[in-house]
Amino acid sequence: MVARSKYLAGSSLAFMGVGFIITLPFQSSAAGTILQGGFESGLVGGLADWFAVTALFRHPMGIPIPHTALLPKNRQRVTKGLIHMLENEWLTKESITGKLKQMQLAEKILTILEEKLHSDSVKKAISIIAQQTILNIHTEQIAAFIEKEVKAYLSSVNTASLLKSAIDQVIAHKYEEMALDYVLIKTKEWTEKAGTRNQLGNLAMKAIQNIELDGFLQFALKSFMNVIDAEKLGGILQDLIIRGVQSLQDGSNENRQALLNKIRTELEKGKENDQLLKGIETWKENMIVNWDASKQINEVLQQTKQKGLLFVKDAAFVDTYALPFLTRLLDHIKKNPEYVSNIENVMQVQIAQLIEKNHSKIGKLVQENLDKLDDETLISMIENNVGKDLQWIRVNGAVCGFFIGLCLEGIKFFI
Repeated sequence: MVARSKYLAGSSLAFMGVGFIITLPFQSSAAGTILQGGFESGLVGGLADWFAVTALFRHPMGIPIPHTALLPKNRQRVTKGLIHMLENEWLTKESITGKLKQMQLAEKILTILEEKLHSDSVKKAISIIAQQTILNIHTEQIAAFIEKEVKAYLSSVNTASLLKSAIDQVIAHKYEEMALDYVLIKTKEWTEKAGTRNQLGNLAMKAIQNIELDGFLQFALKSFMNVIDAEKLGGILQDLIIRGVQSLQDGSNENRQALLNKIRTELEKGKENDQLLKGIETWKENMIVNWDASKQINEVLQQTKQKGLLFVKDAAFVDTYALPFLTRLLDHIKKNPEYVSNIENVMQVQIAQLIEKNHSKIGKLVQENLDKLDDETLISMIENNVGKDLQWIRVNGAVCGFFIGLCLEGIKFFI
């Protein structure tokens, strides 16, 4: 397009020059004189505009005429003027910020996300982001943090309140009765075993043999030992224990109720037992100080991390879990204008701060890109973009000069 404009401009100048030469022999007539004046003025106007347009970029015909090749000579000044105009007139902070505010970025971004959410590229990006997020979790730091927080919490726990609460829960849920029943069941199971009879008999016989009595009592004891053996004595004791256990297992048994009441009384006393509380507190503090839990916590976190990584690598993760969640989240946000407005405000604030910090970089970027170009390349770029209009200046100069010349010669002729 620029080459065509140059050809047209050159043709107009050549046309005026040829016309000027052809009309020279006809100056004796009025028409010849007027035409010759028109072609002469057109030739002068075309040459003048050619000189002016050429002088912007280079020396006409390579002759270093003063005040020509204006762009190469004034490159730095032109560049600074362009940058100043960009920063302070065309692309000011206020104009950029104002334009961005009119764009409703939050709504546009939400719409784009909704449209592209189920595309393969977004699915792949979600999977990669999820995997990288898990891979970059530092379990050691998290383990150390958890250990610190757990120990701090345990240290802050009021031992007296915890003990009172525990005792209240035991009594309220009748755990003391359950414990008694468990002990009675295990006692009965042990007593009913065949070997238990012999153990009880042998223990009783040894105990009796170690008893030392005087006179008649000693004689009576020896007589008793002669008529009974360990097996019989063990059977008697076994039967007594089983009967005693069975009686205590009866919910209406007075001895059972008395025993439970005693247990509850002792539990209630434990609430105010300073020595017990002090012992529990000391045990708790020692346990916290000596407890190295970070290693165990880290192992659990590592296992959880590996399971999480396998989970997000599964092909079903994105379609089954991630996309439905993100879809619901986007729908929820879009249905609440307040959320959209908050997002828009946050974005505008961040953009304003970004523009405030980096606005001067616009000029620097333009400066850097212009400095990369040599004079010939820069001139070529300008001519390629605005050369068409510049060439038309030459055409207009020749044509306007031609008609002005006609008018002037006509006026001279009539005067």
